[in-house]
Amino acid sequence: MSRTPYVAINIPNHGGEQRLGCEQLVRHFHEEITSGRLRPGMRVPPVRSLEQRLGISKNTAQAAYDELAARGLLESRARSGVFVAKQTDALERGPLYAASPALLHNAGVIPNPQVPQGRVRLDMVFIDPELLPREQLSDCVRSVLANPGLKPFYDAQGHPGLRAQVAERLNQRGMDVDPEDVILTQGSQQALDMVARSLKHKVIATENPVYSFARLLFANLGCQTVPLTLDPFKGIDLDEWEEVLRSHSPALVYAIPNFQNPTGYSYSTRELEKLLELSEKLGFAILEDDWGSDMLSGTEYRPTLRALGGRNVLYVNSFTKKLLPSLRLGYIVASPETRGALLAAKRLATLGNSTLIEATLAEFMDRGYYDTHLNRVHAELDVRYKACIERLAEVMPEGVRFSLPGGGPTLWLELPSAVDVRKLQERLQARNVEIQLPYGHFYGRQHLNGFRVSYAFPTRAAIHDALGVVAEELRALLSDGHA
Repeated sequence: MSRTPYVAINIPNHGGEQRLGCEQLVRHFHEEITSGRLRPGMRVPPVRSLEQRLGISKNTAQAAYDELAARGLLESRARSGVFVAKQTDALERGPLYAASPALLHNAGVIPNPQVPQGRVRLDMVFIDPELLPREQLSDCVRSVLANPGLKPFYDAQGHPGLRAQVAERLNQRGMDVDPEDVILTQGSQQALDMVARSLKHKVIATENPVYSFARLLFANLGCQTVPLTLDPFKGIDLDEWEEVLRSHSPALVYAIPNFQNPTGYSYSTRELEKLLELSEKLGFAILEDDWGSDMLSGTEYRPTLRALGGRNVLYVNSFTKKLLPSLRLGYIVASPETRGALLAAKRLATLGNSTLIEATLAEFMDRGYYDTHLNRVHAELDVRYKACIERLAEVMPEGVRFSLPGGGPTLWLELPSAVDVRKLQERLQARNVEIQLPYGHFYGRQHLNGFRVSYAFPTRAAIHDALGVVAEELRALLSDGHA
């Protein structure tokens, strides 16, 4: 165990005009201790440190400490040093306290993505840890560290090799992307933060319900948010959206068109085209969060707003939910006109990301490991999706509906209006099943009464058992009249 650090003592010596004596040292330490500036249990400097720093003799320093110990202010501990005594009657006042920073605003409860032992989390959108390519990632980390060409400084825009890999993949999916327009971020959340901070006119329209941390982020950055109703069982009322967008004139529409979070809904081609038409007609920009379009089997992918609408669509994606959550790597694709503002917002917040992590992912992709991993994930997601749908159809009571996203990691489970989701959550927690309350996804009055079911994280057996528990508790609530 390392030795306890000692506190630096600022002892004025009158500009060095006279040498400090024992009496002055005693008086200074007495004042520091009795005033509360030196607290009980703090270690004071060793005798040799005072000797060197203050230019006094060892005997003078030791004599002062002996006198302070005799007064009960200091105590010596064998092989540990000299400390302010823990029990002393000499304190004249309590510790000093700064005023509370009342200007700080609490952003709300932001839970950590932890899984308590023995619990099944149906709200977790990350990939099952058993599917994660730990060995290949470890190999890539070692390779990057052994590379003498690894630059000691970060690139604020992100590792050039990884940006080139991202651009190449997106170009293969019909997007015109230059590596210079790619900015690497700490997950998609930082990308959303960069855009919101950069807006001159801070009015953002979003789907309702929407990814809860985006809604919370925009609100905490002082943005006015405009809800656009989305129902996974009916689709989008395009006429209603146009009316809302026309009346509120947002600067930006934030959309998750593929496997929308939290409903799992994917826009039709007509809905994608209409949103682009409205963008041109009404003059708002589009921020596309495309976390899910490549969560399909094999080489299939869903069309994107960026591919259909061109480079003015700001495009966000992430490796976090497909590879390793702790990597915290994502990216935003901008244009030459918007790149500078977004990069400036990133640099103000973080200066830059970890070059080591970015270089590791570039190596991982260059070796072909990423595509192999995605193929494995896709295959397993297909199996879990089918098992989830079949289990829901088998056990859910009458009146329960669920969306059919056709793949991806998540769907929406809609409950009868009489069911109190909070009560259901409490009953499920008692049986070691976790769901996420829906309220953080909505603006105002909810038009849906349910919660997100994610089948990417739990095992197939866990999904089977957990959905059985959900069905049992739903029936109990409905039958006893306490829904």
